Amino acid sequence: MRRIFQFLLLLVVLALASIGAFWWWSDQPLSLTAEKVEMAVPPGASLRTAARKAVDGGVRAPADLLYAYFRIANSLANDQTRTIKPGDYEITRGMTPRALLDKLNRGDRIVLALTLVEGWNFRQVRDALAKADYLRPDTRDMSPDDIMKALGKPGVHPEGRFFPDTYNYAKNSSDLAVLRQSMQLMDKRLEAAWEARAPGLPLKSADEALVLASIVEKETGQAADRPEIAGVFINRLKIGMRLQTDPSVIYGLGEKFDGNLRRADLTTDTPWNTYTRVGLPPTPISMPGRASLIAAVQPAATRSLYFVARGDGSSHFSGSLDEHNRAVNKYQRGSK
Repeated sequence: MRRIFQFLLLLVVLALASIGAFWWWSDQPLSLTAEKVEMAVPPGASLRTAARKAVDGGVRAPADLLYAYFRIANSLANDQTRTIKPGDYEITRGMTPRALLDKLNRGDRIVLALTLVEGWNFRQVRDALAKADYLRPDTRDMSPDDIMKALGKPGVHPEGRFFPDTYNYAKNSSDLAVLRQSMQLMDKRLEAAWEARAPGLPLKSADEALVLASIVEKETGQAADRPEIAGVFINRLKIGMRLQTDPSVIYGLGEKFDGNLRRADLTTDTPWNTYTRVGLPPTPISMPGRASLIAAVQPAATRSLYFVARGDGSSHFSGSLDEHNRAVNKYQRGSK
């Protein structure tokens, strides 16, 4: 009887030692094949699959041992939210099995960033999406109309509908998801700007404010000039004067533009030629940032109807054509 008791006691001691060693191991750094390795967890993956993916990715540990820890730890937590999330994960030197499981349960995936720049047009946005690292090109073969339909805005022109900012995305995310983030942020920024608009503007809708903001974005060389540039265009709209803005003409030329705007281009009619047509063009011509959105709806109170670049990024503003012509001679032609 005594021997049986001693044997059972030994089993208990061994079991406790094993459990202790098991939990001790869970807090020890994992051995890796490199300073950092990656693992990909497919949608619907089990804990066993996740353990195998970790080993396949470069974790030096028995997959069954890793799986046993994953399963026991999640079971003991008694938390229904503790489920591993699909995606790509980075494992670095010093990470423990416990830390790895926590990362998988949180969905702390590899995150990359893409910056969309103020003043870009939609073609440039698509080029940036195509060149982004590990961004799934779901829109590559889609037309602009198809893209907007997929984003829930069928029939809406895509130009100017995306907000210029830096967007984070998980590795192998869809480029459509990044566009959706950017579109939703533009909607939010535009709505806020329109709500804060000054009274008496010759703008019928937030969409018209977006068009004007896109022109202000392209015309501004120095940030401080934005409100007055917007004020010039607002003044012209009020009196029915043509906007005569070169960036809109360039946009209308599309890929035909070779970097040199010619006199003939200014007289060749397109929907975006503000030399031949009165009023705002039919769509934005670029992605305006927040400052341009605000300038379009809160323009400077100015009597200016003209402006010309000084050559240092700033603009000279004039209230009359004679004054403007003198400024053009001074700053553009170098004559006094």
